[in-house]
Amino acid sequence: MFQKPSVADLRHAAERLGMNPSMLYLQTAQDILAPLCAAYAALDAAADEKPPVKYPRDGFRRPSAQENPLGAWYVKTAVKGTPSGKLAGRRVALKDNVCLAGVPMMMGAGFLDGSVPDIDATVVTRILDEGGEIAGKAVCEYYCVSGGSHTSATGPVHNPRKRGHSAGGSSSGSAALVAAGEVPMAIGGDQAGSIRIPASFCGIVGLKPTYGLVPYTGIGPLEFTLDTAGPMTATVADNALLLEVIAGPDGLDPRQHRAKVAPYTAALDGGAGGLRIGVLKEGFGHPNSEPDVDAAVRAAAERFRSLGARVEEVSVPEHLSLGYPLWAAIRGDGACITLLEMTGFGVGYEGVYPLSVMRAAMAWREHANEFADTLKIASLFSRYSVDRYGGLYYAKAQNLRRRLRAAYDAALSSHDLLLLPTTVLKATPLPPQGAGPQEVTQRSWEATRNTCPFNVSGHPAISIPCAKRDGLPVGMMLVGRHWEESTIYRAAAAFERTGDWQTF
Repeated sequence: MFQKPSVADLRHAAERLGMNPSMLYLQTAQDILAPLCAAYAALDAAADEKPPVKYPRDGFRRPSAQENPLGAWYVKTAVKGTPSGKLAGRRVALKDNVCLAGVPMMMGAGFLDGSVPDIDATVVTRILDEGGEIAGKAVCEYYCVSGGSHTSATGPVHNPRKRGHSAGGSSSGSAALVAAGEVPMAIGGDQAGSIRIPASFCGIVGLKPTYGLVPYTGIGPLEFTLDTAGPMTATVADNALLLEVIAGPDGLDPRQHRAKVAPYTAALDGGAGGLRIGVLKEGFGHPNSEPDVDAAVRAAAERFRSLGARVEEVSVPEHLSLGYPLWAAIRGDGACITLLEMTGFGVGYEGVYPLSVMRAAMAWREHANEFADTLKIASLFSRYSVDRYGGLYYAKAQNLRRRLRAAYDAALSSHDLLLLPTTVLKATPLPPQGAGPQEVTQRSWEATRNTCPFNVSGHPAISIPCAKRDGLPVGMMLVGRHWEESTIYRAAAAFERTGDWQTF
């Protein structure tokens, strides 16, 4: 319930703003603010406006250690929708930043364990509308701030291809469950590579759609202009099918003002013949690139040539010079406001705000010392940058993202797709228990350099497994023009039909 500020409260607010008003001034301000306080209090009496929950559910259960050997499940459910549809009989896991009414959501943070949303995300309703079953919530990384799988308060998520190795993040549980065959499909979220990194590490198919194609309503955000949700599946065909179900405007998410949908499954049999594929020079040879990863992805490019595609190297220098710096400033400054100041859901857009989740997130100040090192260190720098520079670097990065987008668009004007390694390295060993912040953060952020630039530019990008080295998958990324996911699926399906990637 809203409480009228005391003089002491106003004094504290003034100090935070760099003001030094007199006691008389603060008392006068208190009187002046009375009508505004009454307006806020009136909101307490008004019923909230939120999407209806369409389908019943019978609760949830926490899986035992025996039935959760990878540490990938947070809770299990069996929420069913209509008896028929495109997803009839399919079980789908949700990344644990996706609201499922009546079922706990902790977003990897221990202090949120047990908080329960009272709405379903739009993607949930669409899955249930098409006959799918929500099988449960998959573990995600602490506040989704990690490209590794070792920061969740529930413990590490193990890679099903090689136990003791990272499953990638932040959609760690989603990828591990699909790769282990526990579910054929999952929903992930991607602001820096959080669908594609775990897809690459675990050897599954993960698509970051064009920004705004899939409604983000009811999903915990990181930064409004980066937030993207998408499908994670065992096969390209299932990926296209799930995207077909969840894509398109919902009338609630303002990220979707230009969304263009297509029948994605219709593209699966198009073959790769005639496609123009540009092998992105700047995607290879990073300081931490593994030679066998670069070599495997170049060999995959040659496989496209054998399928009748025109394959040639293309250079986009901005991929290196702008991609990571722009992402770092947008996510860095923006996340401070979204995650901390506005309890996870930010300001500045008209949409659905899940108040039950926000109320739970308000307790973060009492638990900041419990933050995973990834969030703790990112928050320290973000707080410094916003306080010291007032968002100027965020603003300049937003201006410059048009330059980066135009650079990729120029390359895509003469090529249908860009091809590069998803991650420049294979899944790394999980940090040992008690590892220091240096190792924890290195293992969290080292895999993002090829993925995060496309969060800035908004282009659709898929990771598909293209080889296996040292018992671990190698992921290849295909990037397309905005809204042209069909072209990506056409090429990915053609590659998938060439054989078992584990033997390449």
